[in-house]
Amino acid sequence: MKRYIVGLGEALWDVLPEGKKLGGAPANFAYHAGQFGLETIAISALGEDKLAEETVEALKEHNLNYLMPRVPYPTGTVQVTLTGDGIPTYDIKENVAWDNIPYTDEMKEIAQNARAVCFGSLAQRNVVSRENIHKFLDDTPEDCVKIFDINLRQQFYTKEVIKESLQRCNILKINDEELVLIGRMFGYPGLDIENKCWLILGKYNLDMLVLTCGTNGSYVFTPGQMSFQETPKVEVADTVGAGDSFTGSFCASILNGKPVPEAHKTAVQVSAFVCTQNGAMPVVPDHLKG
Repeated sequence: MKRYIVGLGEALWDVLPEGKKLGGAPANFAYHAGQFGLETIAISALGEDKLAEETVEALKEHNLNYLMPRVPYPTGTVQVTLTGDGIPTYDIKENVAWDNIPYTDEMKEIAQNARAVCFGSLAQRNVVSRENIHKFLDDTPEDCVKIFDINLRQQFYTKEVIKESLQRCNILKINDEELVLIGRMFGYPGLDIENKCWLILGKYNLDMLVLTCGTNGSYVFTPGQMSFQETPKVEVADTVGAGDSFTGSFCASILNGKPVPEAHKTAVQVSAFVCTQNGAMPVVPDHLKG
């Protein structure tokens, strides 16, 4: 059985001003980790509709392995509106296929052999997917890297979901705006950014906490150490999928044996490149892969 790097959660189409593109953090994450030569797979659910067929075609075009059972709900879509400086806002349709991800025997086998899995809060908004994501995580081996890429969207999260996810992961990926919300939610709003990160790292016994701050750089906290990288200045086409490319390339670099500062630098450069391209899944040039 292959030991896959797994993107687990929502499968959806970003409906952008110039047309629709396959999106969703799990596929984006798996795609970018896969560019570093690792075996990756995106796990979700699709509807029994034309959009599901288009999803399968798009996944094949990107050479992405996938496990996405069909369920009697529409395939997910998100209406994406871009501001003048390319920052996306999202209208995420509800009661769709990825809200109802089943837990099949095939998924269980992948979970039991997983090298890494990345999951977020969005796919846990519905009880069916939430419980099955938890089952998947609980079935992973001891040495599996479990990344909670928190990804707070609209009103689709609760304190309970976040807490349970923090207890199941060993790496947290969060941005500066999400950190402020979590600080308020968990009752430590007065602390500065770094102290909030150290507190969460220790409280949940994490191996790493990755904090991205947009143009103000990014940090990786590990017990006793911190890595900081400035954000490269680039001409932004759009930022869709940039965070997922950061997570995918960081995870792949760590699994390929790079030390944290080096993996961090690679992730920053890949993410900056993705911002210069339209859509979430451009081909990353070899020189950026380190």
